[in-house]
Amino acid sequence: MMRSRRPVLSLAAAPLALLAAACSGGGDPTPGLTADDDRQLNDAAAMLDANSVALEDVSADGNQQP
Repeated sequence: MMRSRRPVLSLAAAPLALLAAACSGGGDPTPGLTADDDRQLNDAAAMLDANSVALEDVSADGNQQP
């Protein structure tokens, strides 16, 4: 007699659904900040990304490789 795996799958799916719901975005991503503050943070992050160096481009002594 073969047992159904459906109850086990439904028990495993419930926590996964709760985790997915908890991770969903919604509302203000940075509460407490004004729109101008949020824009300034985004601009600063973009500048940092533009000035970053890939790990592969740095030698063992910390200097940038040619």
